[in-house]
Amino acid sequence: MKNLKALKPTTPGRRGMTRADFKSITTKKPEKSLVKGIKRHVGRSNGKVSVRHKGAGHKKSYRLVDFKMIKSGVPAKVAQIEYDPYRSARIALLYFKDGEKKYVIAPRHLHVGDEIAFDQKKIEKGNRLMLKDIPENTAIYNIEINPERGGQMVRSAGTHATILGKEGKYAVIQLPSKEIKKFLLTCHANIGRVSNSHHNEIVIGKAGRKRRMGIRPTVRGVAMHPDAHPHGGGEGRSGIGFAGPKTPWGKPALGVKTRKKKQSDRLIVKRRPAKKRKGK
Repeated sequence: MKNLKALKPTTPGRRGMTRADFKSITTKKPEKSLVKGIKRHVGRSNGKVSVRHKGAGHKKSYRLVDFKMIKSGVPAKVAQIEYDPYRSARIALLYFKDGEKKYVIAPRHLHVGDEIAFDQKKIEKGNRLMLKDIPENTAIYNIEINPERGGQMVRSAGTHATILGKEGKYAVIQLPSKEIKKFLLTCHANIGRVSNSHHNEIVIGKAGRKRRMGIRPTVRGVAMHPDAHPHGGGEGRSGIGFAGPKTPWGKPALGVKTRKKKQSDRLIVKRRPAKKRKGK
């Protein structure tokens, strides 16, 4: 597969396993001034599990990515394309003419030597503009929810949103989930699509690889004892014992809306379509 490397089946775990080929990455060492260590509590508080399915994981450093990109009018050149262990997308190291360095999320087809501009009304990949200056039907990413707060939406690998139109002081945008939502025209976004679009096609292959990613096993409720899960207990292979499945805390698990009413609900034009359950 393009941009993915299939591993040789030297063991059962490696049979069918794939990984990114990292051809787009130009360096292995990050910029020291833009890296910091983070104390990871890996899903525990005072030694007790507070978040399930998290734990261990390989040691990694956090890259200080600039989501605001507010250096207005100052162009920057791409010095490096790098891997970031904390996100699925690739990141780009920018060198500004005034000597400053910053990490940003890299769009697709961005190369070393390319130039990225902010608020210059140039519709080119990676450039950051206000939504009012971006034409309709343009692919965008790293979208602000509130002006000057920094990009918070559409940041993961291969994603993009599309501007469908503009109404009054709002831009109507279709998000990757197919939800249609209004954003203020004074919010910023980047032009293009997020890099590393083949990320979702990677085959993990074995449990140990998940553990190094900091993900602990997920166990079926019916396999537990009744004190650990409402589905647990019974003799032999027994069912859940309820009309519908429940969470470990006894609340309905499927078909129940969990989103609380928020002020931002009024900005949603069309909800995302419901996911189809497996086997239906």
